[in-house]
Amino acid sequence: MGTQYADITAADIAEERSRNPDAFRAPLRQRLNVWTAWGATTALTIYCLYRFGFLSGNFLHGVTKFGDIVVSQMFPPAGFENVPMFLKAMGETVAMAFLGTLLGAVGAFPFSFLAAKNMTRSRPIQFGTRRGADLLRAFDYLIWALIFVRAVGLGPLAGIMAIAIVETGTFIKLYSEAIENLDRKQIDGVTSLGGNWLHKIWFGVLPQVLPMMLSNTLYMFEHNTRSATILGIVGAGGIGFLLGDRLRAYELREACLIIILVVLTVYAIDYLSKFLREQLIGDHKRREPIDDAVQI
Repeated sequence: MGTQYADITAADIAEERSRNPDAFRAPLRQRLNVWTAWGATTALTIYCLYRFGFLSGNFLHGVTKFGDIVVSQMFPPAGFENVPMFLKAMGETVAMAFLGTLLGAVGAFPFSFLAAKNMTRSRPIQFGTRRGADLLRAFDYLIWALIFVRAVGLGPLAGIMAIAIVETGTFIKLYSEAIENLDRKQIDGVTSLGGNWLHKIWFGVLPQVLPMMLSNTLYMFEHNTRSATILGIVGAGGIGFLLGDRLRAYELREACLIIILVVLTVYAIDYLSKFLREQLIGDHKRREPIDDAVQI
């Protein structure tokens, strides 16, 4: 059998393709489905571009005006005498993101086991936990921030609570999916040794899912730093409050300086997250080039 297939050459395949082209192409129904999907996507894209003004002269005029504002009105940045105040507010923003992410992760951890299909036998509990998580993250950070500003007043507490609420729902989904994708062989090994439910969780589940949970948590901390910046604009404290104040007063050069500080802070947090992943879960070992990796 192997020798028979080895005797077939590329020329033989090309000759057979020329004699029986229909045997080498997808069925007509499958091709129609692909063409329909591409056609519908293209038509929807063109409609959206037309409906929202991307194909009009106003869009090109707006792009030109935006470039003029960025180049001539925002650069060079100014307000360097206020850097200490900006750094203090930036620290408050990072603290908001950290505490909100931490509260969300801690609150989501036990519920993630209830939301995982392979950990909860009761379908109503599993389904209810999943839908509850969907409800928490269905509203954006800004909506929750506005609610908490009304409830607890202006300041970082409203931003922290908004981030914590949204991240609880997000982490329940991410953590439960990590639990559902674990390898059951390790759990079966603990069971064969007479381990109880707690032993299965401690020795069979957590060693597999904790690296993924930690990676997701670090990424969301970076994401929440940017979100906390926006929350400040609606009165939740932090650097966003100063940014919104400068934008409303048309102090665009100082606003540019604040934006640069935010970008540098996100870069620093990204580097810190990468360092922590490498030290805590050995993430750098999985990203080492393999022997036959493409050299560019």
